[in-house]
Amino acid sequence: MICFPNAKINLGLHITSKRNDGYHEIETCMYPIPLFDALEIIVNNKKSSWNSTGLLIPGDSKDNLILKAYQLLKKDFSNLPNVDIHLHKNIPMGAGLGGGSADAAFSLNLMNNLFDLILDDFFLEEYASTLGSDCPFFIENTPKIAKGRGEILEKISLDLRGTHLILINPGIHIGTKEAYAGVTPAPPKSKLEAVLSDKTRWKNELINDFEASIFHNHPEIEAIKNKLYLNGAYYASMSGSGSSVFGLFENVPKKMNWDKDYFVFEAML
Repeated sequence: MICFPNAKINLGLHITSKRNDGYHEIETCMYPIPLFDALEIIVNNKKSSWNSTGLLIPGDSKDNLILKAYQLLKKDFSNLPNVDIHLHKNIPMGAGLGGGSADAAFSLNLMNNLFDLILDDFFLEEYASTLGSDCPFFIENTPKIAKGRGEILEKISLDLRGTHLILINPGIHIGTKEAYAGVTPAPPKSKLEAVLSDKTRWKNELINDFEASIFHNHPEIEAIKNKLYLNGAYYASMSGSGSSVFGLFENVPKKMNWDKDYFVFEAML
């Protein structure tokens, strides 16, 4: 079976407090976008295997979230057969787009169907939450307000269909430690749901708390955001902790010239 895990963008991202367990409480709206990886899982009765193509995935393959998802299910369903897993990686990694989380969540959904496990979304989200904070979002894969570590999800009526998206990733690595070091947790000044309901408020009030310090450390990322606004975006923001920046446009803008080393993605939502 094959599926196509997609990326997400963050519409606003507030770091509201630090938890006793070392994690942070956040509040954000996550919105799926049509930037895809491709994932295939087939039964292999002899021996499981893993391979990937496309963008090079750093680190040890045994740490890949897809393999961890398979092992997680196998703990509870010991009769799962061996599998061949192939991932074609297209979503930039460590870029604030949730690509790894999407791969893990989509693999849970795919194996649920492939092996007739008959797990509903609630149980799949429980499994997903053990793999990563963003993973549960991709089970239903619809716009959601995310709170807690990102695993507490609330439905929201938000439809960006017909909006033109431009997404730029300059390839600058932003580590988690760097991202959080520049943020002082505080409750948001405006209620996120209220701001999201009025697009005229987005530019000034839909804030990503990571931007201030990251833009200070990496002016190149801020320049991308400013360029998107100069070319007519009604909203532009960094996604997650970066370094990807996206712009939303009512109409298709004139072609913009970007550095040849940037990852550039355009689509109609």
